[in-house]
Amino acid sequence: MPSIIYGIKNCDNMKKARAWLDTHGVAYEFHDYKAAGVEKDKLKQWSDEVGWETLLNRAGTTFKKLPDADKDGLNEKKALALMLAQPSMIKRPVLEIGSKLLVGFKPDIYAKEVGAKSRKG
Repeated sequence: MPSIIYGIKNCDNMKKARAWLDTHGVAYEFHDYKAAGVEKDKLKQWSDEVGWETLLNRAGTTFKKLPDADKDGLNEKKALALMLAQPSMIKRPVLEIGSKLLVGFKPDIYAKEVGAKSRKG
């Protein structure tokens, strides 16, 4: 099963994560969910695994620009609907690697969880 990194091409966190994977010799496919969308079942699967609170990018401008009515009373159903309608509200990147799911980019977590060997020379 190939590793897949989900995100948006021009996102700084995506660029850092992809550079990290490239530097450490990790093969992956890139899925741009702004261009290609994300399947409802896939988003629900991620939510079941890590929680919708982890997936929802509350720090991004897309979320911040939402009307207060959309932000009030957030629950899983409402959050998933928002993320499906506007995938830029999904925290980036989402990395599926083997049976692991990593949300966001932190080099120390990638080093621990991906366990790839650095390319030398």
